[in-house]
Amino acid sequence: MIDQTPADEILIAAARDAATSSYSPYSNFPVGAALRFADGGIVTGTNIENASYGLALCAETVAVARAMAEGRRGGLEAVAVTGPGDEPITPCGRCRQVLNELAQLGGTDPQVLCVGPKEVRRTTLSALLPDAFGPASLV
Repeated sequence: MIDQTPADEILIAAARDAATSSYSPYSNFPVGAALRFADGGIVTGTNIENASYGLALCAETVAVARAMAEGRRGGLEAVAVTGPGDEPITPCGRCRQVLNELAQLGGTDPQVLCVGPKEVRRTTLSALLPDAFGPASLV
């Protein structure tokens, strides 16, 4: 278990709360994500499944879409992801790329809190997605 700051605890609580709104009737794997920005704002998302499995939306992708819809284009400082099971979960590959897009817009390398019921693992987005392709790659 890592030492958590009060801001981390608030972010983790927001991710756990978001998971309670999950629509996951097929996997029964509710996931919640919370993004913290430099201005202190938190944006959450939860996974939304679809009978056509490939059209499901991950919690992190929903949170990024909400943040972008609010006009946020950077300032991403931290991400918390939580789900069921005994171990902390990490963002999937697609979500790592989606998070990277938002992070690169602000030139940040956010902390990623991978949350389980008894353990929280802290890493960075760049550690989860080394040599990432993003907006800067297109210049």
